[in-house]
Amino acid sequence: MRNFLNRLMTEEEGATMVEYALMVALIAAAAITVIGTLSTAINTQFTTVAGKVSGAGAG
Repeated sequence: MRNFLNRLMTEEEGATMVEYALMVALIAAAAITVIGTLSTAINTQFTTVAGKVSGAGAG
């Protein structure tokens, strides 16, 4: 039992894996946020251009 506890306290593989998982989760959350913001901005620009093109053809 003591050997198991010592190994559990000194082993760092699990901690490293958790750290990598947290980094991946944070990067994914940031990417989703950025993509959402960019898609909204791009959609707004396309809507503006489409409105101007449509208006130019009518005049």
